[in-house]
Amino acid sequence: MLHGFVLIVVFQYAGEAAARLAGLPTPGPVVGLAALALLAVAWPALYRVAEPTADALLRHLSLLFIPAGVGVLQHLDLLRAELAGLLAVLVLSTLITMGVTALVFALLARPAGESAP
Repeated sequence: MLHGFVLIVVFQYAGEAAARLAGLPTPGPVVGLAALALLAVAWPALYRVAEPTADALLRHLSLLFIPAGVGVLQHLDLLRAELAGLLAVLVLSTLITMGVTALVFALLARPAGESAP
């Protein structure tokens, strides 16, 4: 399991370095995870090394939310002051996401050759 953890951390740091050097707007750990996933498909031995560690981390994923919860509690006054704006952004972004998803689904679900509505 230690080998898997080292492998995941190495890919996380490599992704962070690649994202910063390339100026990507994507977080480095996401770049590293994507690289690990692609290499694991091409090289199954890599998958077998990372799988037990990834499963163990996923089993305890809820523990990773504790720091975020502490941050929310520390900035509760700021959140209360900005509550209306936060709620507006959450509601609007949810509605926009649902609308765009529905449009994309409608475009992809119709048979080929039909024109757009």
